[in-house]
Amino acid sequence: MADAVGSIDTPDAQDEVPETQKARKGGKRAKKGPLKRLALFYRQIVAELRKVVWPTRNQLTTYTTVVIVFVVIMIGLVTVIDYGLSHLAKYVFG
Repeated sequence: MADAVGSIDTPDAQDEVPETQKARKGGKRAKKGPLKRLALFYRQIVAELRKVVWPTRNQLTTYTTVVIVFVVIMIGLVTVIDYGLSHLAKYVFG
Protein backbone atom coordinates (compact mmCIF):
# COMPACT_ATOMS: atom_id res chain seq x y z
CA MET A 1 0.00 0.00 0.00
CA ALA A 2 2.82 2.42 0.87
CA ASP A 3 4.65 1.79 -2.41
CA ALA A 4 1.56 2.77 -4.46
CA VAL A 5 1.58 6.36 -3.22
CA GLY A 6 2.87 8.64 -5.94
CA SER A 7 3.73 5.82 -8.34
CA ILE A 8 2.41 5.36 -11.84
CA ASP A 9 0.42 2.17 -12.27
CA THR A 10 2.03 0.17 -15.05
CA PRO A 11 1.28 -3.47 -15.89
CA ASP A 12 3.85 -6.03 -14.88
CA ALA A 13 5.57 -8.06 -17.56
CA GLN A 14 3.94 -11.25 -16.29
CA ASP A 15 0.47 -9.71 -16.68
CA GLU A 16 0.90 -9.15 -20.42
CA VAL A 17 -0.66 -11.74 -22.72
CA PRO A 18 1.17 -12.68 -25.94
CA GLU A 19 -0.62 -11.96 -29.23
CA THR A 20 -1.14 -15.68 -29.90
CA GLN A 21 -3.05 -16.22 -26.62
CA LYS A 22 -5.44 -13.26 -26.89
CA ALA A 23 -9.12 -14.16 -27.11
CA ARG A 24 -10.68 -14.11 -30.54
CA LYS A 25 -13.39 -11.59 -31.20
CA GLY A 26 -16.81 -13.20 -30.88
CA GLY A 27 -15.63 -16.54 -29.55
CA LYS A 28 -18.03 -19.50 -29.80
CA ARG A 29 -21.10 -17.28 -30.01
CA ALA A 30 -20.08 -15.95 -33.42
CA LYS A 31 -20.51 -19.42 -34.94
CA LYS A 32 -24.16 -19.80 -33.87
CA GLY A 33 -27.10 -18.31 -35.71
CA PRO A 34 -29.38 -15.71 -34.16
CA LEU A 35 -32.18 -18.21 -33.43
CA LYS A 36 -29.81 -20.58 -31.64
CA ARG A 37 -28.44 -17.71 -29.57
CA LEU A 38 -31.99 -16.62 -28.71
CA ALA A 39 -32.91 -20.18 -27.68
CA LEU A 40 -29.77 -20.38 -25.54
CA PHE A 41 -30.68 -17.06 -23.92
CA TYR A 42 -34.15 -18.30 -22.96
CA ARG A 43 -32.78 -21.61 -21.68
CA GLN A 44 -30.38 -19.66 -19.46
CA ILE A 45 -33.26 -17.51 -18.19
CA VAL A 46 -35.28 -20.60 -17.24
CA ALA A 47 -32.23 -22.14 -15.55
CA GLU A 48 -31.67 -18.99 -13.47
CA LEU A 49 -35.35 -18.77 -12.51
CA ARG A 50 -35.22 -22.35 -11.22
CA LYS A 51 -32.44 -21.29 -8.82
CA VAL A 52 -34.64 -18.59 -7.25
CA VAL A 53 -36.06 -19.36 -3.82
CA TRP A 54 -39.66 -18.21 -4.17
CA PRO A 55 -41.55 -17.05 -1.03
CA THR A 56 -44.42 -19.13 0.31
CA ARG A 57 -47.96 -17.77 0.32
CA ASN A 58 -47.68 -16.85 4.03
CA GLN A 59 -44.39 -15.02 3.49
CA LEU A 60 -45.80 -13.18 0.49
CA THR A 61 -48.86 -12.13 2.49
CA THR A 62 -46.66 -10.92 5.35
CA TYR A 63 -44.35 -8.96 3.03
CA THR A 64 -47.30 -7.38 1.22
CA THR A 65 -48.95 -6.38 4.50
CA VAL A 66 -45.73 -4.83 5.80
CA VAL A 67 -45.28 -2.82 2.59
CA ILE A 68 -48.88 -1.57 2.58
CA VAL A 69 -48.71 -0.55 6.26
CA PHE A 70 -45.40 1.24 5.68
CA VAL A 71 -46.78 3.11 2.66
CA VAL A 72 -49.90 4.16 4.59
CA ILE A 73 -47.74 5.44 7.47
CA MET A 74 -45.50 7.38 5.08
CA ILE A 75 -48.53 8.88 3.31
CA GLY A 76 -49.89 10.00 6.68
CA LEU A 77 -46.55 11.48 7.70
CA VAL A 78 -46.11 13.41 4.45
CA THR A 79 -49.74 14.63 4.65
CA VAL A 80 -49.26 15.95 8.19
CA ILE A 81 -45.99 17.68 7.28
CA ASP A 82 -47.54 19.18 4.12
CA TYR A 83 -50.58 20.40 6.04
CA GLY A 84 -48.38 21.94 8.73
CA LEU A 85 -46.06 23.66 6.27
CA SER A 86 -48.96 25.04 4.24
CA HIS A 87 -50.51 26.59 7.37
CA LEU A 88 -47.11 27.94 8.41
CA ALA A 89 -46.66 29.53 4.95
CA LYS A 90 -50.15 31.07 5.17
CA TYR A 91 -49.33 32.44 8.62
CA VAL A 92 -45.97 33.88 7.57
CA PHE A 93 -46.97 35.29 4.17
CA GLY A 94 -50.56 36.22 5.01
